[in-house]
Amino acid sequence: MLPALLKYASVFAIGMFKFVAAPIAGVAAGLQPGLIWGLSVAGMMTTVVLISGLGRAWALHQRRRREEKGKPLFNRRTRTIVRIYRRFGMVGIAFLTPILFSPVGGTVIATQLHVPRWRILVHMLWSAALWGITFTLLAVKFSHLPIFDHYR
Repeated sequence: MLPALLKYASVFAIGMFKFVAAPIAGVAAGLQPGLIWGLSVAGMMTTVVLISGLGRAWALHQRRRREEKGKPLFNRRTRTIVRIYRRFGMVGIAFLTPILFSPVGGTVIATQLHVPRWRILVHMLWSAALWGITFTLLAVKFSHLPIFDHYR
């Protein structure tokens, strides 16, 4: 019982911080695809809920720190993120979160851009569901590759 719970917890925890790696870990642990998908989505959404709840205060803290140090508000990376947001909105940020930003990064970006919390949750949920099934199916399809032998 305990080894199975550790497998579940590890996929969930990996999904909280590095969404792409969670399905790989789930396949390597020998879990069923539906369970892998569910744990990955639950992990990402746990991070999104926690960070979006604390995000406003943290965003203000970061802005004050940046101003105190005299750092510019925008740099190359932040300009790119703002360009994505202006062109595609929260849909674009949510779509790119699992593959580029990580659950933590995408949620922080959304809170820094003052997106309402309910919009962050809705868009991150569909993104997690979509990318979760995609990554899970890819991991299952390529599970015969030697990379998975190291984990078994």
